[in-house]
Amino acid sequence: MRVIIVGLGIQGKKRAGIAGADCVATVDAYQPEAQYHHVADVPLHIYDAALVCTPDECKIELLEYFLQHGKHVLVEKPLIASSNTDLEHLQGLAQQNKVTCYTAYNHRFEPHFIRMKEVLDSEILGQIYSCRLFYGNGTARDVRNSPWRDKHTGVLKDLGSHLLDTVFFWFGNHSYNFRVLRSHNFENTSPDHVVIGSENVYAIDLEMSLLSWKNHFTCDLICERGSAHIESLCKWGPSQFVLRHRKLPSGKPTEESITLVQSDPTWEIEYKYFRKICETAHSNIANDLMINAILQNLTSEVLLGIKK
Repeated sequence: MRVIIVGLGIQGKKRAGIAGADCVATVDAYQPEAQYHHVADVPLHIYDAALVCTPDECKIELLEYFLQHGKHVLVEKPLIASSNTDLEHLQGLAQQNKVTCYTAYNHRFEPHFIRMKEVLDSEILGQIYSCRLFYGNGTARDVRNSPWRDKHTGVLKDLGSHLLDTVFFWFGNHSYNFRVLRSHNFENTSPDHVVIGSENVYAIDLEMSLLSWKNHFTCDLICERGSAHIESLCKWGPSQFVLRHRKLPSGKPTEESITLVQSDPTWEIEYKYFRKICETAHSNIANDLMINAILQNLTSEVLLGIKK
């Protein structure tokens, strides 16, 4: 498959490295090393798919262009819009032209995320009581100094979209009633620390922060017959998965633990997955529609918190 990279920032250069010989051209209006400055300048006959790694504001228009011209698309998360109508339009174009429109959520390919999904599907832990996720990095200053990142809902759409996608991956496509529990803009104009929660399906708390000076991820899943825990991601390793089996009426649980010390495998696995689904024109815009609806519902609550 022949691909072009649109946007040569950090993500775009990483995608280009993963695509390797598949990459036939790069596009960026501001990077001098890019071969083209505008996507319309790239001859349509030289590529089959586009990997879109641009700021959010450009994505809808770019995806519309590629899908209209029968090109597969991988776009960096999040794919958000002011209205789900825009996303439904893209979904229709993909179906009409029999091409893939895939929003990249690479954490679905994290080894311990897959293990957690397997544990949940097995129902070995019984009834789910609660799940708490924390995702933090220390990029507050980088975001503040960016000409396009420090605005609107900030960390909510950036890391919050990852956490929401994880909820859908693990627990299914339910209608969750997420609400903002806390929202702060300690160092940035936009929110840099947000906690949201839902209780109508499961008790779920999602905490996201740009103020975690050591990059970190944690998950604590509490269930009827035990618990499961994730500590860190492969890219920040070591990454640990712990499964605990409850002792009744009380006592120290039996414990299974797996620790990984390895480089991040998710980007390469995800790219192979993208290539595969292009053969069947499979898209995941239905997932974007759910995430976008939740983020839009939370936007007013977050922005109200900024104004206080």
